Amino acid sequence: MYNIVLFGPPGAGKGTQSEKLIQKYGLTHLSTGDLFRKHLGEGTELGNLAKKYMNEGRLVPDEVVIGMVEEKIASTKNSKGFIFDGFPRTTAQASALDEMLEKHDMSISGMIALDVPEDVLKARIKERGKTSGRVDDQDDAKINTRIKVYFDETLPVADYYEKQGKFKKINGVGAIDEIFSDITKVIDSY
Repeated sequence: MYNIVLFGPPGAGKGTQSEKLIQKYGLTHLSTGDLFRKHLGEGTELGNLAKKYMNEGRLVPDEVVIGMVEEKIASTKNSKGFIFDGFPRTTAQASALDEMLEKHDMSISGMIALDVPEDVLKARIKERGKTSGRVDDQDDAKINTRIKVYFDETLPVADYYEKQGKFKKINGVGAIDEIFSDITKVIDSY
């Protein structure tokens, strides 16, 4: 069983690589962004709360995110593992994820971080915004806020996994298949 944290700033390619990893390894995709969009689309109370934070480019509070993730893990049976995309975003979430997985006799296999320069991130997000329909992909101020939040608040999660010996950085610029090949080499070493 593989439990992979796919890590990187907005626009790093986590969604693209997650799809390929799911196909290759049969993993269950756990994307907080997808969970939020589902709740937004259904107009749930949680969705409305998440929308407020997302529209401001801020992180949704830990207790809300952790509850959603735990529900997804508990309700997913016979999985070959999970690929965590966009979670954990804080060291508190990383610690809570370790505790959650332990309850289910699982642990994180490793964190794979996609390393992409900031100017490339901004260009990718703007390009994605042309087709995604996501408000936060189309506004320069929101894009800048999301990237700043990542560097200020989310990047410390890499240190959390590095201290556990579970961190690996991959160059996130280049051909999609080359990046995928680099990621699979890391996963196959677990």
